[in-house]
Amino acid sequence: MRVLTWNLFHGRAQPPAGRSLEREFAAALAGWDWDVALLQEVPPWWPARLAAEHDVVLTSRNALLPVRRWLAERWPDLMRSSGGGANAILVRGQRIAARGHRRLRLWPERRFVQAVRLEPSGWWVANLHATAHSDPRARADLRLAASTVLRWSGGAAPVVLGGDLNQPRPCADGFEHAGGHHVDHLLVRGARATAPPLILQRGELSDHAPVLLELEGSDGASRHPA
Repeated sequence: MRVLTWNLFHGRAQPPAGRSLEREFAAALAGWDWDVALLQEVPPWWPARLAAEHDVVLTSRNALLPVRRWLAERWPDLMRSSGGGANAILVRGQRIAARGHRRLRLWPERRFVQAVRLEPSGWWVANLHATAHSDPRARADLRLAASTVLRWSGGAAPVVLGGDLNQPRPCADGFEHAGGHHVDHLLVRGARATAPPLILQRGELSDHAPVLLELEGSDGASRHPA
């Protein structure tokens, strides 16, 4: 299972591009070989255009979203996070058989964990954007997310929990660290990495580097059956 995690920086670039970069982000994602993509800070109207099989959870600043969208599509660098926020799981080659969303906190911003169960592989994959600028809150988000996902999975394995965890060395009970870069990481249960993580080239898109990791389950299976 090839799992990608990437914080999209609300669809912006560094240095600022001054225009919508939806086509550039879509082209980058389309050009990489992944089975599941865990995305954070996604413009809420993007996921349906990026993958037919997807799951979305809205995070913060989504009141009057049609107005925010209109403004953000024209002046994304002015709107920044005020253009609306979402986290998304994109899936290739499998279908989403079950979904779970849980709000982890309301303050200082709403944070959620989302997870999907994939068929035919049976893997559970979860996405989290933990609280920024506070190590204690980020660790608390991760602990609650991990226990929630383990409950959803019913003890089945493999399970993947990843995203922008806002911690350089994340850990959670029941999970092992599989790999990551800076604050973007993947934790696993009943699985392991088959190689070091790949840090993908994305040019000036986002302020986070995409991280790609190939995983296999304890039975040695890395991808779903053909």
